[in-house]
Amino acid sequence: MPRFHAPAVALRALVVLVVASGALVSSSAAALAAAEDDTTEVRWSVRPADASGPDGRMAVEHALDPGESVGDSLAVRNLSVVGVTFQLRAADGFTTRTGRFDMLPSDQESVAAGTWITLPEQVTVGPGETALVPFTIAVPEAAEPGDHAAGITASVSSVQSDGDGAQVSVESRVGLRVLTRVNGEIAPAATVSGVDPGYEVRWNPARPGSATVTFDVVNDGNTRLLAEGSVAVGGQETVFPSQEAGRQELLPGDSRTLSVEVDGVWPLVSLPVTVELDPVVLTVDGSTTDMAPVTADVRMWAVPWPQLLVLLGLALVVYAAVGNRRRQRRRLDTLLARARDEGRRSVSVPVP
Repeated sequence: MPRFHAPAVALRALVVLVVASGALVSSSAAALAAAEDDTTEVRWSVRPADASGPDGRMAVEHALDPGESVGDSLAVRNLSVVGVTFQLRAADGFTTRTGRFDMLPSDQESVAAGTWITLPEQVTVGPGETALVPFTIAVPEAAEPGDHAAGITASVSSVQSDGDGAQVSVESRVGLRVLTRVNGEIAPAATVSGVDPGYEVRWNPARPGSATVTFDVVNDGNTRLLAEGSVAVGGQETVFPSQEAGRQELLPGDSRTLSVEVDGVWPLVSLPVTVELDPVVLTVDGSTTDMAPVTADVRMWAVPWPQLLVLLGLALVVYAAVGNRRRQRRRLDTLLARARDEGRRSVSVPVP
């Protein structure tokens, strides 16, 4: 779900440089943000909208031909008790390696889908009011087929003091994701690389250990993908992503590092590891299409140290028992031999 990160701040001596490093927030959850100025807390939300207001969409998504354009709207709601003028900006979008959607900060120039969006530079919204802002997406004639991500933000700036008492200008922004699918030849593709397994031993020899497999998923195609699949180690299998990790959406060209833990793995010295990726192709209309699975196979070392220590202990016990038995037998043999010698001497009769 798209989010906006907290703003970043850069200081240059007495000159303040505003650096916006926000990440998209969920428009379906009202996407509230706050920026403190000297007197008033400013809160606002940004959502996709139609002519009557917010329309319930989570993001702006359109499928367009090269050279085609479309108009759309967003709603900026001012939740503050004072009127606020918000700065509006569109920029190229991307997903971070942790899977969160983001867009270029203010000090970086967009070169892709962010340049396709035209909208006003600012909008003034009264306290408790909502303003509808129209914008246009125009796809260049030379645009390549596939999914192209951008974002639109509404931001405000405030002046705060840092720990040293210096005045710092902070830009806070809230926004939404804009995804454009350029119609044409759609070619989904994905690869799995960098498979790195590791084994965690359980020192209780009666319990199996666990394996953690880290690997990279790369979206080599021109469409959005969901990274789903399974990891099998030594006959045990775990599906990914977990509920805690959430859905793993990859834009074209994205690379994501995933780690999957597989429990109940017995250490059998050398174990087979299989990562099976079952990518899901996402479309603008919300439907999905499965791709052919992509697999990667490696082997991992899993030395059964607890079991070896138990065997070593048993071997030492057996060795000690056998050695003790041999010593007792030798002692008994010695005593028997001595008794026989004494018996022969006691019954011997001298010859007259």
